Amino acid sequence: MAKTVLIVEDDRNIADLLRLYLEKEGYTVVIAPDGMRGVEQFRTVHPSLVLLDVMLPGLDGWGVCRAIRAESQTPIIMLTAKSETEDKVNGLKQGADDYITKPFEMKEVLARIEAVLRRSGIEPEKSRRRLEFDKLIIDMDAFELTVDGKKVPTPPKEMELLYHLASTPNRVYTRNQLLDEVWGFDYFGDTRTVDVHIKRLREKLEGVSDQWDLKTVWSVGYKFEVK
Repeated sequence: MAKTVLIVEDDRNIADLLRLYLEKEGYTVVIAPDGMRGVEQFRTVHPSLVLLDVMLPGLDGWGVCRAIRAESQTPIIMLTAKSETEDKVNGLKQGADDYITKPFEMKEVLARIEAVLRRSGIEPEKSRRRLEFDKLIIDMDAFELTVDGKKVPTPPKEMELLYHLASTPNRVYTRNQLLDEVWGFDYFGDTRTVDVHIKRLREKLEGVSDQWDLKTVWSVGYKFEVK
């Protein structure tokens, strides 16, 4: 049965865009335009996950989050234009499971929804998360990395980082973007963490194929380049 996502968002354009992409991915979507109706819809439809805007008319997102947490552990992802650390910390304290800053990319929203549902034990009905390139297989369902026909032991975070880069070939990610999108908004380490994980991945991948490469874009970040 399709999972239901409740979107509590007063910007109709954003809500409709989220609905369009989520329904395309097989989710059932319910929209509430303000905080009070968000709480009412939550109690009516019992969604699998809530996408919750912070700046809402009447009852704001924090109030909605507290109301939901008073009666349920349903996963909540906060949507907001704010990006300061105290807002992220506040989201954690209120019981949010993740935090996405506007403007956002839909690929990131979908990936975070899947990740939060998996952590909550609610598997989204999706096809296998498996990427194949020349002499390289990244299988996130089995958490297996196969390089030139051999399975290479790889820690989960390295797998997640490589999968994230390879999911959008040739796109450049800054270190801060990778920290936010792979490690999550509750991680407070520095960008050297990304460099260390990239170095370890390169030790496993360098020289394997001339059709792809894990590249550094100087002064910017990293990309998985497909030639």
